[in-house]
Amino acid sequence: MALPTGFTSQADVDNPLVPYETMQAQQTLFDVRTAGGAPATGYDEFVDTAGRVRPAWQELAECVSDRGRDGLDRLRAVVRNLVDNDGITYIQLEDGSAVPGPWQLDALPLIVSAPDWDRLESGLVQRSRLLDAVLTDLYGEQHCITSGVLPPQLLFAHPGYVRAARGIEVPGRHQLFLHGCDISRGASGDFVVNADWTQAPSGAGYALADRRVLAHAIPDLYEQVGPRPASPWAQALRLALVDAAPESAEEPVVVVLSPGIHSETAFDQAYLAGVLGLPLVESADLVVRDGKVWMRSMGTLKRVDVVLRRVDAAYADPLDLRADSRLGVVGLVEALRRGAVTVVNTLGSGVLESPGVLRFLPEMAENLLGETPLLPTAPLYWGGIDVERSHLLTHLSSLLIRPVTGGEPIVGPELSAARREALAARIAATPWQWVGQELPQFSSAPADYLPAGLSSSSVGMRLFTVSQRGGYAPMIGGLGYLLAPGTAAYDLNSVAAKDIWVRTPARVTAEKTTVTAPSEDDMLPTPITASPTREISSPRVLSDLFWIGRYAERAEHTARLLTVTRERYHEFRSRQAMDGSECVPVLLTALGTMTGTDTGAGDHHEMVATAPTTLWSLTADRHRPGSLAQSVERLGLSARAVRDQMSNDTWMVLSTLERTLLQAGDSPPDSQAEGEAFLSSTNTLTLAGMLALSGMLAESMVHDVGWTMLDIGKRIERALALTALLRATLTTARRPDAEQTITESTLAVCESLVIYRRRNPGTVSVAGVAELVLFDAENPRSLVYQLDRLRTHLKSLPGSSGSSRPERVVDEIAMRLRRMQPAELGECTAEGRRAELDGLLGAIHRDLRELSTVITATHLSLPGDMQPLWGPDERRMVP
Repeated sequence: MALPTGFTSQADVDNPLVPYETMQAQQTLFDVRTAGGAPATGYDEFVDTAGRVRPAWQELAECVSDRGRDGLDRLRAVVRNLVDNDGITYIQLEDGSAVPGPWQLDALPLIVSAPDWDRLESGLVQRSRLLDAVLTDLYGEQHCITSGVLPPQLLFAHPGYVRAARGIEVPGRHQLFLHGCDISRGASGDFVVNADWTQAPSGAGYALADRRVLAHAIPDLYEQVGPRPASPWAQALRLALVDAAPESAEEPVVVVLSPGIHSETAFDQAYLAGVLGLPLVESADLVVRDGKVWMRSMGTLKRVDVVLRRVDAAYADPLDLRADSRLGVVGLVEALRRGAVTVVNTLGSGVLESPGVLRFLPEMAENLLGETPLLPTAPLYWGGIDVERSHLLTHLSSLLIRPVTGGEPIVGPELSAARREALAARIAATPWQWVGQELPQFSSAPADYLPAGLSSSSVGMRLFTVSQRGGYAPMIGGLGYLLAPGTAAYDLNSVAAKDIWVRTPARVTAEKTTVTAPSEDDMLPTPITASPTREISSPRVLSDLFWIGRYAERAEHTARLLTVTRERYHEFRSRQAMDGSECVPVLLTALGTMTGTDTGAGDHHEMVATAPTTLWSLTADRHRPGSLAQSVERLGLSARAVRDQMSNDTWMVLSTLERTLLQAGDSPPDSQAEGEAFLSSTNTLTLAGMLALSGMLAESMVHDVGWTMLDIGKRIERALALTALLRATLTTARRPDAEQTITESTLAVCESLVIYRRRNPGTVSVAGVAELVLFDAENPRSLVYQLDRLRTHLKSLPGSSGSSRPERVVDEIAMRLRRMQPAELGECTAEGRRAELDGLLGAIHRDLRELSTVITATHLSLPGDMQPLWGPDERRMVP
């Protein structure tokens, strides 16, 4: 998993980290040793040169000593569970697909003393001002170019320079809105900047989420240390976004533009949007009309004034920038030129990440502001200067080589002799295109991330600032990280995150009384005004909510059917001569019908013989259409796409299910007992999870248009499942024993067996089943109940006329149902078929599928005249 530039996998962590060894029994101080026993190199954050724990870390040292190994193991497990329950993920790209992986968070914080933070804060705020001045000049007067301070090729050759952004200005005093800065500490103890992030800085959402986790995991240590809160920065960010709106905006509408759920940092974007209380949108949610940016809603458009951009600038507008982009908004650049919308960070800000620009930052700072950076950058050598090119070529094996034309940096120590020779030739041919940077130096700090236990690991920090009217406001703390072992660390690859705790200055500590672990409300910014976007729901958002309802109901129904089928299989597998055993192939056929896959229908003996493999596949194989695992996986994808709409409690359910289901193999284990135990626990867990999720959505989610669309999806799926199940099980007459077993099994799947037995003691009647699960308006599992809810929901949607196509389809289904009587549905033909029941269920099932299609076309699709350049939205949904 990757933090600043990409997490390495746990499999890459081969070499042991440096262990802490207690100097004597019950000792609270630790002596840092390398694996070979020699003193660790570099600056140690935890202990000084004399081996004494630094004052800022004293409480942590005592906490570690008091907990002991067992206590630290429990702490690590608590942190892992909190991360899972909060649904904190990092998207890993595997074989072209995006797979949500668990966020790796170290259980011990990185503590920064008050004096150290004062230095960091001063240097960071100044650096943001310097970069802001440079950005303003490069897209304005370009004095740095004309005066000869910055060679022009270093500006114009970098892909971060956007020519179309020339002349576009952000309202207010600053052009650089958001700044991320990777900093580490050298062997001397001085802080050094390793990289600046100005394109679309990521990590602030993770930093806020990490603080929430650790504050709840170790409240005793949190109270003792009393770190300065990071949440006020979110409030400053929200205020700055509102302040960045064009002057014409009376009640500014602010949105967060995301590349979507397949972005590596999708959680970071969604969590930050949720903390800020802002809509998380994608390109399909926005449209430019009349030179203005609008957000799509239910048949309406809402003016957008500020866009917090998490899409790289080159992809922001397929019309003026990259034509192949599917992430941008057509016409956005023109709207910017007209001053109708503000986009931050501004298009073109990524040029500040250029190694060529950073090489000349001290000179440009002196030229523009007369200042020298307080936080130095690791020394850089540009190939366009003879002396520096000579140093660059001579020290290729000990530098980080960065092309000024874009691309991944090259880690010198990783180069073979042949690759080093080839690179030297490339540099000699076009020396101006290359910059060499001294390898980053990292300090070490206590970590308890790996099973190896308490250890010393190299650490770095990503710090953030946001522009204010009077300057820049820093986040107090930020996103810390444990560096990957070996040369991978030089490219800022990391293996885990670390929460940064900044100590309160002594003068403030003397005045404060007590610090308690923050509540959830304390960690969120207070609202500024009533949000002008509270009623906005784009077709994309509504579509995902619709499918959340469908996939959740599908998972619940599949879990019930799998459970009942397994029970009947075990009941009759050794008694297949009994009439009741006929229920097993019937239920397996029903599973095949409902999932649209082959379960061996037609050959009952083969179906029973292969039942264990079939049941495993339909439970755990996420690649099998309609399987339980696939429904849970797609439920998770839909929920993550609208994370800003969902409660944090949602992830307590989904993460547990995903951990259980999505990590199982596609085929059953060799041990039959192990396989049976897995299927039993998984079906039970899924059913319990879906029931909990259903209750939470009903009782905790605001019943707005989004919830309405979610419940519409749920009702359609429940009706579809009901009609498919009844048609697969009850439309053929069978011998009495088989009829009773199949009927009771069907009712159990419909969660209506108890009430049926109470109403029909000792009898089995298909007419009685139809009365209960088709016609009973008081049964929440019945078909007529679903139709009533659908009718009510459709009438409540904005723009409803009472005679819209979806409403007419529901009325037609209800009319078709009213024409039938339960007694008629139980009648059989001479061939033993219940033709009336079969015909009714088949017709209603087709009408329900049509209803889903019509709702998608009328409420969940983009209008025909507002399609993206690349065509309609393509959603991989199972109908």
